[in-house]
Amino acid sequence: MVGAVELIGLLLAGGGIGYAGYRAGIGAAAEAPPPLPLPRLPAPAVSPSIVDIEALGDPSLLVDANLRILASNDAARDIFGTQLTGADLRLSLRHPAILDIIAEAATSTTAVSNEINGIGAAEGAYRVRAVSAGAGRILVTFADVTQARLTERMRVDFVANASHELRTPLATLMGFIETLQGPAADDTVARQRFLDIMASEAGRMARLIDDLLSLSRIELDKYVRPQTATPLAPLVADVARTLAMRLESDERQLHIDLPADLPDVIADRDQILQVLHNLISNAQKYGRTGTPIAVAVQHEPGETPRVRISVTDQGEGIPPEFLPRLTERFYRVDTSRSRSLGGTGLGLAIAKHIIERHRGVLEITSEVGQGTRVSFTLPAVA
Repeated sequence: MVGAVELIGLLLAGGGIGYAGYRAGIGAAAEAPPPLPLPRLPAPAVSPSIVDIEALGDPSLLVDANLRILASNDAARDIFGTQLTGADLRLSLRHPAILDIIAEAATSTTAVSNEINGIGAAEGAYRVRAVSAGAGRILVTFADVTQARLTERMRVDFVANASHELRTPLATLMGFIETLQGPAADDTVARQRFLDIMASEAGRMARLIDDLLSLSRIELDKYVRPQTATPLAPLVADVARTLAMRLESDERQLHIDLPADLPDVIADRDQILQVLHNLISNAQKYGRTGTPIAVAVQHEPGETPRVRISVTDQGEGIPPEFLPRLTERFYRVDTSRSRSLGGTGLGLAIAKHIIERHRGVLEITSEVGQGTRVSFTLPAVA
């Protein structure tokens, strides 16, 4: 938006104004807006060029030397209210930091900007930018950076969580190594038991690193839509063969409902294999021993034909308040149980990212005491 802002500045004639040292109190403004330390300038006639403020995509205001709003665009009225033109900026937005930005811009030859949280009735974070528009006027724009801040926060949390998840098994390994080097050096029984635990913790670290690398690769391809027509029947059969031995050891059976006339799907075969592997593995971990796991595939015809695949277990179920967060990275309903079962906390996050890349939707439904169903859609070949 820099180009558009500078264009407005060129369209409006004039020079700078003196706001130096000005800082109005919001409470005082509510009764009678205080004058500026410098003499008030007469409000200039609004140039027809001001209508160009509507061309700015970000919420924008044009204010005069007395902080009266001369013009606003639709985007500004949508978030700050419709009664802006002619109003006092101090009463409409009620944020002292905005006044500081305007005061600095009034005596500056360049734009002044700062990030502000919560402006008036508008929630979220905004990058507020003010630039002199000539004749004592200031153009103020508000760029919504809320999503960028949330993304940054997620990145920071992800790094912190990943570090914590790796630190825990690493600390365990280091502790057992010290024990084996000292008190248990000659204890054959203890040594074997410790080595078994160390192997388990090393395996946990390896799984976590594999999942982190997998998630990174998926995010790199996030905007590259798969183009390959893929038959689902052999894909489901491959997953069943891979997990057969593990399911048998837990006295579990895989019930597959696959229509004969099912169309192919547009998909990355390896990634959908990974999704099915994750979902069926979760169903085995959290379903009751001896109960079946159901895999159902349905064709959903229409203007945008799709295929829906669902995996259902007969486990303890998940309370509804936990469902919205299940696809968050490292989120676990029962942390200790998940770790004891070998979970990394990334399986559903990986599945969600893969399905989003395929322009599909992943849904989770659950009933406490009955079980959980995870389903996802894939675009079908028309």
